[in-house]
Amino acid sequence: MNMNIGHLVRPNIRRLTPYSSARSEYKGRADVFLDANENPFDTGYNRYPDPLQWKVKDKIAELKGIARERIFLGNGSDEVIDLLIRIFCEPKEDHILILPPTYGMYRVSADIADVEVREVMLGARFQPNVPAILEVANVHSKLLFLCSPNNPTGNSFSPEAIAQLAEGFPGITVVDEAYIDFSAQPSCIRLLEQYPRLVVMQTFSKAWGLAGIRLGMAFASEEIVELFNKVKPPYNINQLTQEAVIKALENGQQQQQWVQSILGQRTLLTQYLSGLDFVERIHPSDANFLLVKVKEPRRTYDFLVEQGIIVRDRSRVALCEGCLRITVGTPEENEQLFRALVGF
Repeated sequence: MNMNIGHLVRPNIRRLTPYSSARSEYKGRADVFLDANENPFDTGYNRYPDPLQWKVKDKIAELKGIARERIFLGNGSDEVIDLLIRIFCEPKEDHILILPPTYGMYRVSADIADVEVREVMLGARFQPNVPAILEVANVHSKLLFLCSPNNPTGNSFSPEAIAQLAEGFPGITVVDEAYIDFSAQPSCIRLLEQYPRLVVMQTFSKAWGLAGIRLGMAFASEEIVELFNKVKPPYNINQLTQEAVIKALENGQQQQQWVQSILGQRTLLTQYLSGLDFVERIHPSDANFLLVKVKEPRRTYDFLVEQGIIVRDRSRVALCEGCLRITVGTPEENEQLFRALVGF
């Protein structure tokens, strides 16, 4: 199997001359900056941010054990998804593969780019059907999105299945690890050396409690990261976001405490829900939420809304019939949910 990626890149992206910003052209140190048409009066934010976010990447590199040149930062993981499709998929010619039920932005981003979406449904225990995926794939299959732990099902995909797909899929295999911090399964970052056509996405939105600042991470070969940097807007990560992430990374103990609390509450939530007579099944979860099958999903959802509690109705999603997705909250929020359900 050809492990190079040059033939997978859209011809116009290969030919593209990227925008060259003032900050990217100058290399070195200076005291006076008259190159970027900025307001010269210091507000703390009158200068453009580092277009490649090196201070942030240095800290992430240390945390993840990977070279900073193999890290790309996006305006949320959604920007990473969008850029992947724009880099590798020729509209009306190429397609992406997704494994429903899964995260909805893969399809939305492809639809916006006028790129076909092909589906291979998850199999038993919400695991990838590896033979079916490889049978469907062809030279126009540019991206395969694997969400592990998966949203909305909560389970992790088997390491063997992920490795088989990273080896056998002819395009780029993308593993979306938004919920990896809540899973006992190790990150696929460890597989990047072995599989040059692999991209691993993570986020600061979940375990780090920073959904509001919109910062997603992609880990990949230097060649793929160079393509990301070629196509992205010049200053896609603002200065406020960079500062907030550095502050969070310097206080990693807080993130670990939050994760442990959520894992403990996930266990308690599972135990409580399993004792309710209208709950038919609680799917195993490696994420910060539970997929719960109930007898009357819409009635249960509406009842909770009346109590001021919002969960996600996934009952009309294929393979999730009858299910609600319930995020693990704080101990106080989970207690409020418990009290509400007593009256249902």
